[in-house]
Amino acid sequence: MKHIVPEQKRVVLPIVESDECFPVGRVYCVGRNYAEHSREMGDDPERDPPFFFAKDASNVVPVSFSDTLSIRYPMASKQFEYEVELVVAIGKGGRNLTLGQASEAVLGYAVGLDMTRRDLQAQAKKKGRPWEVGKSFDESAPISPILLKTDQLTKQILNAEIGLKVNGDLKQISHISNLTWSIEEVICKLSEVFELRPGDLIMTGTPENVGAVTSGDEMTAWVDSIGEIRVCVTD
Repeated sequence: MKHIVPEQKRVVLPIVESDECFPVGRVYCVGRNYAEHSREMGDDPERDPPFFFAKDASNVVPVSFSDTLSIRYPMASKQFEYEVELVVAIGKGGRNLTLGQASEAVLGYAVGLDMTRRDLQAQAKKKGRPWEVGKSFDESAPISPILLKTDQLTKQILNAEIGLKVNGDLKQISHISNLTWSIEEVICKLSEVFELRPGDLIMTGTPENVGAVTSGDEMTAWVDSIGEIRVCVTD
């Protein structure tokens, strides 16, 4: 059977030190998974369970550890904000996973940016509408190559520093140990509402001090033991 329109190209992420790649399926995001970020957004981290939203796979833009990626300032927004995140790549699927199964489901880790049209998100929230207009748009998820999981890497990431600079000025800084819900807990909770599949990505949340960027700004985002990425905003 022939396609009536051209088939959209599937996004793939490279695997570090491998000729294999990771075909991106679904992209799940965890809302407010650092206590201080929850507070700055008006929530109580002691009471709120993790909640999830999604980006489209086509929103993912691969960015290498050695080059600077250029992304365009998005349409219809006057408040374009950064959120640095640890990204988890899923290698085994399932539903209602245990903590042990959740750990086994992790294939590897990456550094990502959950770029947000904050003004459009705020408008949607105010009216009780979905967040897609603020979260799921072209080039809104720059993501690094994936480092395959090892026992040593997993231990290092548990206490790794996560941070972001804009034009060399430090904006976000925290540690993965400050996650309100651990990586395994997030996977368990997510698997209670969606059957996870190999190829899924999970963006695990951002620390406090999110903020806006404009055309010409360059962001440097990192997670220790994984690496850093550089992303520049253009017109």
